[in-house]
Amino acid sequence: MTPIATEEDIEAGLKALIRLDPRLQEIAGTAGPIPLRRREADFEGLAQIVTGQQVSVASAAAIFARLQMLIAPLTAENLATFTDEELAGAGLSRPKIRTLRALTEACGNGLDLAHLAQAPADEAHRALCEIKGIGRWTADIFLLFCAGHPDVFPSGDLALQVAVQESLGLAERPAPKELDVIAEAWAPHRAVAARLFWAWYKVKKQGREALPV
Repeated sequence: MTPIATEEDIEAGLKALIRLDPRLQEIAGTAGPIPLRRREADFEGLAQIVTGQQVSVASAAAIFARLQMLIAPLTAENLATFTDEELAGAGLSRPKIRTLRALTEACGNGLDLAHLAQAPADEAHRALCEIKGIGRWTADIFLLFCAGHPDVFPSGDLALQVAVQESLGLAERPAPKELDVIAEAWAPHRAVAARLFWAWYKVKKQGREALPV
C-alpha cells in the first residue's frame, strides 16, 4: 500500500476509517486535526524512538536533545566513538545504551534502515525485533512514523489502550491481544486509527502528549 506521507493521506485514511466504523466520526470530531509526525527512516529516527521508550514526553525530548548535542550528526558511526559514561551523561539509561549499541552493531553489519522502511511490514518488524532491546512497540512506532506504513497498530501502547477503552466505552482497558482484535476492524488503515486515538487522548487529557517521540 501507499505510505502515509502527507496530511492529505491522513485525511483520506480517516474518511475511509469512518466508512468502516461510523463510531469514529464522533471521536474524530473530538480529536481535531491529526498530526502527521513523519521522520526519516534512519539511525537518528530509530534512536529517538528508543530514547522515548517508557518515559514521559518531556523526559524523552530533553534526553534526545542532549544526545543530539553530544553526537552531531547522530549516526551509528559517530555514536560508536562515545563511551557508555558519555551516553549516560546525556540521560540515557543503561538498557537504552545497550539497545543503541546493538543497533549500532546491526547497522555496522549491513542493516539498512531506509531500505527496511520499504519492506513489507512483517519483514521489517522481524528484522527490527532481532535487535536486542527492540520489541514490538519500538518496531511499530518505527513503521508508523519513519516508514509511514498505513496499516500498523501498536496495541502494546498504554495511551492507545486507554483511549480505545474510554472513547468506545469499554468496561476495561483492553490487553494488547484484545486490542489487536478490535483494531482488525480498521484495516487497512490502522496507522491512521492509531493517530486518531492518540490525538483524542491528548485532547481528553488536557494537552498531555501520548507519544514520547
